Amino acid sequence: MSLINRLSVRLQNHPKRVVYPEGTDPRIIQAARQYATRGLGVPILLGDRTRIKINAARLDIKLDGVKIIEPARSDELEDFMTKFQGLRRFRNLDKQSARDYVLNNNYFATLMLATGGADAIVSGATINASSALRPLFQIIPTQEGVQTASSMLILEKEDSRLGIDGALFMADCGVIPEPTSEQLADIACTTAGLAWHLTNERPRVAMLAFSSKANKDKHASIARMKAATSLAKDKARDHDMPVEIDGELQADAALDPFVAEQKEIGGSVAGQANVLVFPDLNSGNIASKLAQIVSGARSYGQIITGLSKPAAEISRGASAHDIFGATVIVAAQAVDKKYLYPTD
Repeated sequence: MSLINRLSVRLQNHPKRVVYPEGTDPRIIQAARQYATRGLGVPILLGDRTRIKINAARLDIKLDGVKIIEPARSDELEDFMTKFQGLRRFRNLDKQSARDYVLNNNYFATLMLATGGADAIVSGATINASSALRPLFQIIPTQEGVQTASSMLILEKEDSRLGIDGALFMADCGVIPEPTSEQLADIACTTAGLAWHLTNERPRVAMLAFSSKANKDKHASIARMKAATSLAKDKARDHDMPVEIDGELQADAALDPFVAEQKEIGGSVAGQANVLVFPDLNSGNIASKLAQIVSGARSYGQIITGLSKPAAEISRGASAHDIFGATVIVAAQAVDKKYLYPTD
């Protein structure tokens, strides 16, 4: 059973509300219909009600169980404007400027998330990444003890030998261009924490580089990954996280037991990594897109990590299936782990 199907079964007992700022997009409407039909919670579409209904009718999709909100007509508008002006970043805005911000669907949806009107958000279907991420980073605080918000992409293949039952967690593939060693440590721990939350399996984190356990670290990127590995291990130990972290490792040594053995790299991560942390955004973004296209693996994300609320910033090229998968992931993230995976 795929990760999305496993999480869907568990979500049926703990349904969540997921808001979509781009509610008129046909792919969003399809994903929302699937989410509601499976009994996973309430999808909330933002946008012009007439356009949403017309687009749904064209797809022969019924909107039963789907909530539609037009921000300009919402009872929450005035309250959201007040709350928005109360944010330190925006406290000097006049009322009209605050209204203009809040009427932007992405800001309105993020305010719904921040105030408990929604449990998770999925955005980015029709806008560039920076426009989707900006409201999140401006309004939603990071998790306690975390300084860095980043992103994670989940690749899934029908090969249980890969990752966790075929699911491989990759970060950061969408946010921080050139992370410091401290940021990489945060990325490693927040990604591992979410992987554990979603699968209930021990994360094995590989801090990737172009060398494996080099004796010398003359190259700046190698030195940075070595330092990040040490910092991540300390952070995980301080927070009593059930995780294994090692680096620096090449991708083949991280994923292939035979390669790890041939290169004489031991440990609990080499050859069996299920979380990959890339040294920078160039490598992470390129590798993830190559893997999607060349291998045909299913992909879900970007899932934003490090924030105190669940959020996904999806690609403009995402299919309805991809969007549904991202929805399930952030909804499951909103469920307390003790309920998602109750112990006997």
